[in-house]
Amino acid sequence: MQKKKILVIGSGPAGYTAAIYASRGGYETTVISGNQPGGQLTITTEVENFPGFSKGVLGPSLMEEMKVQAQRFGSQISDDEVTSVDFKSQPFTVKSAEKTYSADALIVATGASAMWLGLESEQRLRGRGVSACTTCDGFFIKNKDVIVVGGGDTALEEANFLTKFANIVTIVHRRDVFKASRIMQQKTFSNPKIKFAWNSAVKEILGESKVEGISILSTKDGSLSTMKCDGVFVAIGHRPNSEVFQGILELNEKGYIVRKSRTMTNVEGVFVAGDVYDYDYRQGVTAAGYGCEAALDAIRWLGDRERD
Repeated sequence: MQKKKILVIGSGPAGYTAAIYASRGGYETTVISGNQPGGQLTITTEVENFPGFSKGVLGPSLMEEMKVQAQRFGSQISDDEVTSVDFKSQPFTVKSAEKTYSADALIVATGASAMWLGLESEQRLRGRGVSACTTCDGFFIKNKDVIVVGGGDTALEEANFLTKFANIVTIVHRRDVFKASRIMQQKTFSNPKIKFAWNSAVKEILGESKVEGISILSTKDGSLSTMKCDGVFVAIGHRPNSEVFQGILELNEKGYIVRKSRTMTNVEGVFVAGDVYDYDYRQGVTAAGYGCEAALDAIRWLGDRERD
C-alpha cells in the first residue's frame, strides 16, 4: 500500500495543477494518470488560448511541461488506472489492477471525454480538421466551410460561434427537427451563415492528411452524397469520467460530480476539479484554475485537521 497525504486522480490540466500546488504546499502527492495521461489536450495539436504562450503551444508539449513541473516539486506520477475506490473511512483507499493507494485527502480530476461518431477517418483526422472543441480550434478555420454534427443546444451554440470565423457552417442532423431550446433554434435559423443538412448522418470523413469533405448518408432513404468542407466539428455531447464514483460521490443527472462546499464533494476530504465537474466551460485554463482551487482547499482542510 502506498500511503500519501494527497492523491490526485487524473492528469489533465486540473490534475497536474492540483499536484503542483499540493506538492509546493509541502504534502506528499501522487498523481494517478488514468487511461489518457495528459487528458484531452494530448489529442489537440496547437493550443493558442492558454496564457503564457504568445505563439501557441502543442497540446502534448503543454501537458508534458505541466507533468515535469509537478515532478519538480516532488509529485509522484503513477501511470495507472483506478478500478475502485473506498471513501467510507479515512485514510481513503483507491485501487488499480495491481496497486492499492491510500491518502488523507483526495482530488478527483478525471475530466470528461467528448463523444465521437466512431469512424476510423474521424480518429485519423483529429487535429487535422476534425475537432470537438470550437473555442480551441475555431480560429483555424477562418474563411473556410465547415460542418457541425449534432442537434442539441451544444451543436447550435458551437455553429453560431463558428460563424465568427468560417465562411459557411452547415449543421448535419439525423432528424428534421432540432432538440435544442427554442431560443437557440431561433438564433440559429436567423444566422445567414448557417445552412442545414436534415435527415443526414456522416458516414465518412474524406481526406488523407486533412479534411476535404464528408460522405453523407440519408436517414430517410439510405442514399449517399458528398459535401466539400474544410473542417468537421463533432458536437454530440461529452461524457464525464465519473463511472468509478457512481454510488459513492453525488453526481448530477448527467453524471457530473456535484460540489457541496467550495470544491469539496459530499464526502469530506474528497475534492473535485476540472471537467468532471465543469460542463459549461471545458477549457484547459479553467480546468487548471479548478485544480488550483481544489489543492488549496485540500491543503487548508488537512491543516485544520492537523491542528485539531
